[in-house]
Amino acid sequence: MAASSLSSAHAVLGLLGLGAALLVPGRANADIYTYTDAQGNVHVTSQPVRGGKSGGKMDRITSGDGTKSRKKAAQLFTVSMPSDRSPERFGRYDSWIREGARLYRLPEELIRAIIKCESDFDPRAVSPTGAQGLMQLMPATALRMQVRDAFDPRENILGGSRYLRVLANMFNGDLELTVAGYNAGENAVMKYQGIPPYEETQGYVGCVVGHYRAFKALDGEGLRSAR
Repeated sequence: MAASSLSSAHAVLGLLGLGAALLVPGRANADIYTYTDAQGNVHVTSQPVRGGKSGGKMDRITSGDGTKSRKKAAQLFTVSMPSDRSPERFGRYDSWIREGARLYRLPEELIRAIIKCESDFDPRAVSPTGAQGLMQLMPATALRMQVRDAFDPRENILGGSRYLRVLANMFNGDLELTVAGYNAGENAVMKYQGIPPYEETQGYVGCVVGHYRAFKALDGEGLRSAR
């Protein structure tokens, strides 16, 4: 992706960081566990639960930096690709998008662009790597962002928005790096000191920034019909 094609996107979030400067990810280096209870429900926790209490097998899906979570989660969750095609879905979550933008001082259009590229506004979507819901939160990220139910639209949007704010603070408001971190993880962005050289991540940055610009150019009614 050519840097010049996104140059106007730099520092979009830069002036928004002061109000949330103390927001940092909690327990970023904690182990993350999952277990399946007697009813077959998958739970994610930072505390190991004894088999007798959980009624099922406990599995550690990340150790410290989260590098194992994608592979492990892929083995635990059933893939569900976006399937909701109703035009109404584009305006269905407006109030929670506004709430997330207000709480974490983010542009509404950025949250909306992330949702568009991640799940196409389908709250039941599950990726092959186990990312869940509207903003496709990995189980470890959802736990860090205090999300109890990633399939609850409001919880998912607020958790995803909180993570965006953490990333925006970390990368000094640089929009491209914030978006790249959301896809590849903050460690990958820091390792490469820029957008990681992953085809998926580079395409993702283009998708989000492109929709971000398009949403900013539309009025409220236009957002509802954007595809």
